[in-house]
Amino acid sequence: MKIINNMKKPSIGTWLTIYSEAIAEILCNSGYEWITIDLEHTPITLSQAEKLIRVIDLKGVKPFVRVSSNNEAEIKKVLDFGARGVIVPMVNNVTDVKKAIAYSSYPPEGKRGMGLYRAQGYGDEEMKMEYIKSTSRDIELFVNIESKEAVENIDEIFASDISGYFLGPYDLSASIGSPGKFETIEFIDMEKKILKAAEKHNVSKGIHVVEPNIESFNQKVSDGYELIAFSVDFRMLETTARKPFKDD
Repeated sequence: MKIINNMKKPSIGTWLTIYSEAIAEILCNSGYEWITIDLEHTPITLSQAEKLIRVIDLKGVKPFVRVSSNNEAEIKKVLDFGARGVIVPMVNNVTDVKKAIAYSSYPPEGKRGMGLYRAQGYGDEEMKMEYIKSTSRDIELFVNIESKEAVENIDEIFASDISGYFLGPYDLSASIGSPGKFETIEFIDMEKKILKAAEKHNVSKGIHVVEPNIESFNQKVSDGYELIAFSVDFRMLETTARKPFKDD
């Protein structure tokens, strides 16, 4: 798996939850390095994800997909569509991470089936072999760390062959009985433990700054995060749409 870390500047992406090829193209034109298509908490279908992956990829931006679960068939399909990275939710232990690695890697490292679709050039011999021998080895695999159990198993998870992780702050706070509260001592201690383990195991540190707030973004850069998803399509739309009606 390709590792994205030790960067002087963070790698900045964003989150796509609305099925719109126009929105995908607009975000690509905005300068993001990668765009994550979210299948976990949205109505976006696999067929729609295929079209969004194509738009993002052809614009020269990395299409990532957060799959709905640690599901072999879904991971295989989005990779065959041409996704350059997969984010797997609710990875809680080393068994979970081993499954994700197996599902996203060709043998002998994994058990991903050999398909002949967009990623493999629709069967074109040269493009197929280039993908199998080279491109597929650069697939970036990220895990969502979003539970107390995952934090307890963090060293074993990060010792695995993954590209990095994304902290899931809302689910993590909920798992300790304080949903949406990120300033509790327990939450802060867990976040520090995750960051320390990521440094130890040389995995990229990622987080989603949901609100389109540049101060929050800058704080996460200062905290040492290397992969930052800046906001999400509907929050950008909603906050901008409300500006004329808000008090100064």
